[in-house]
Amino acid sequence: MSHPNNNVLRPKDNALSWKPENSSHVLGLQKKNLLLSKKPNSENLAPAASKPLPVTSNKPGAGGTSVQAASTAPPAAPVFQKPLVPTVKKVPSEFVAPAPVAASKTEKPTTAAAASTSGATTSTEAEKGKTDTQPPKPKKTWQLSNFDIGRMLGRGKFGNVYLAREKESQFVVALKVLFKRQIDESKVEHQVRREIEIQSHLRHPHILRLYAYFHDDVRIYLILEYAPQGTLFNALQAQPLKRFDERQSATYIRSLCSALLYLHERDIIHRDIKPENLLLGHKGVLKIADFGWSVHEPNSMRMTLCGTVDYLPPEMVQGKPHTKNVDLWSLGVLCYELLVGHAPFFSKTFDETYKKILKGDYKLPEHVSKAAAHLISKLLVLNPLHRLPLDQVMVHPWILAHTQ
Repeated sequence: MSHPNNNVLRPKDNALSWKPENSSHVLGLQKKNLLLSKKPNSENLAPAASKPLPVTSNKPGAGGTSVQAASTAPPAAPVFQKPLVPTVKKVPSEFVAPAPVAASKTEKPTTAAAASTSGATTSTEAEKGKTDTQPPKPKKTWQLSNFDIGRMLGRGKFGNVYLAREKESQFVVALKVLFKRQIDESKVEHQVRREIEIQSHLRHPHILRLYAYFHDDVRIYLILEYAPQGTLFNALQAQPLKRFDERQSATYIRSLCSALLYLHERDIIHRDIKPENLLLGHKGVLKIADFGWSVHEPNSMRMTLCGTVDYLPPEMVQGKPHTKNVDLWSLGVLCYELLVGHAPFFSKTFDETYKKILKGDYKLPEHVSKAAAHLISKLLVLNPLHRLPLDQVMVHPWILAHTQ
């Protein structure tokens, strides 16, 4: 149980196995019927994608698929070819892409417009009364033939992610394809359902959108927001010293802190914050992307050991119950890694990493400022009740000095 001695901070082997857990409290919503098939028939075939473009090697996150671009710079306009699309059974989706924003109702018409509008008042009211009595339009149903499939963006444990474009609107998305048989064999059906439940209801500028999902006999398809600049991990590795300066690090931490505040207000614990699960969208805006370990727990504590070894909080290592304060510990680990280039408790073996975590044993290099070191010390606290709350992180002097 040792890490390979190479430059990768968290190799694929350094990921904990998925463990099923009770999902009865997930958002209190009705379970989705994903109808996992026991007899898939074309599991090893990718969806009808056109010939993929060359892709730079990307490191997928532990326990899930990372939605990532081929490089850290915004790519040229993607080239799509019309795919050979297999016949896919239409299945209604619970969630739909956002509708266009209607024109503002507060705008006052000009004199000429008002004159023409006044004559049409009666007909407008009649139309309104007519539409009020009509039944609502049916929800949009999706199938694979609605999309042109582009290059592969990433690989994961249960499937792959492809660049895709919706044919009618020409809207570019990331299409995450999960194989039902692999999900069923790993007994993580409830976690996939929970990931869809949680992410599809979130609306925040620093959280990746899940627009909709659909499925066929073999696969589940998630229609996700496309983040063209790839993962924060790849951006970190591309830096000359494999670390960010304090201004850029503070910007990322503030963005992540804002997203975590949004989640915690809704009793959602992420539990797997790390650079591989954070994407960079247009203009480098940070977005939380992977909710495979997330849980909605308003009234109870959790016991499951989950996440990535280097980011585990001490209460998880000790097998104690944990709350949303585990995300505060992960925020401190991430802040350290962005400034230094590696995780604070990184060691060659799991046992050594666990020992350092339980002691809170880490050292900061001299180039890290005292203000940044103070914030890290207030987050990497062994007692979860004594960690700096998110609202205080947002107004910490180090954050304010570099983000205003």
